[in-house]
Amino acid sequence: MYAVIMSGGKQYCVSEGEVIRIEELGVDSGAEVEFKDVLLVRGDDNTYIGQPMVEGAVVKGVVEKVGQGDKVLVFKYKKKKQYRRTRGHRQHFSEVRIEKISVVQ
Repeated sequence: MYAVIMSGGKQYCVSEGEVIRIEELGVDSGAEVEFKDVLLVRGDDNTYIGQPMVEGAVVKGVVEKVGQGDKVLVFKYKKKKQYRRTRGHRQHFSEVRIEKISVVQ
């Protein structure tokens, strides 16, 4: 069984027991989270397609880790103008282990 959920403006295809890295949710490690923005659920015999969301579908998970990703350097340069700018960015993330996918119809 798998589902397509939406979090942080992005879509993720998840299944039970999988660990996904998404944008920071603002909760601590060990907290339980529910994703109610479920776009599609595919089970053993049924497929539920939302218009735009599947009614009664919930994906539950547990936040395992909260942290920052690798540093990305942004370098701007204009030749002959002596213009150089270097900036770094580290994106915050949450690692979530998917516990259960359920649909109530």
